[in-house]
Amino acid sequence: MLLELGKAISFFASILSFYPVAISAFFEPGARWEERLELLLPKLALAALLCLFSGLLFICPARSNPERHTSLASTLPIRLFFWASAGVTLLFFASWYFVCGAPGCGILGHSCGCSGGID
Repeated sequence: MLLELGKAISFFASILSFYPVAISAFFEPGARWEERLELLLPKLALAALLCLFSGLLFICPARSNPERHTSLASTLPIRLFFWASAGVTLLFFASWYFVCGAPGCGILGHSCGCSGGID
């Protein structure tokens, strides 16, 4: 009973941890892409830790846990992390494209004149 409650709470915490990640990736007005990336990575690392903790609860070796023999990568929180981080990556690159209008803007000193370019 307590393990099931812990699984549910940790899973919802890992879902909620992706909210600030998504906000940092796409909805930071006036921030350059380098600044958004610097804000995004620590929040993504925190979300990864929460998902890892939740995944470890899902494979807890308790006798009443039917999922105790599954691998860590196949648990729901870890799969959530992989899918959500792929979605956040797509959002990040989409926002970079929408701001600059050119793929590769600001990479290797290429300046396109947008706020994301390196001057």
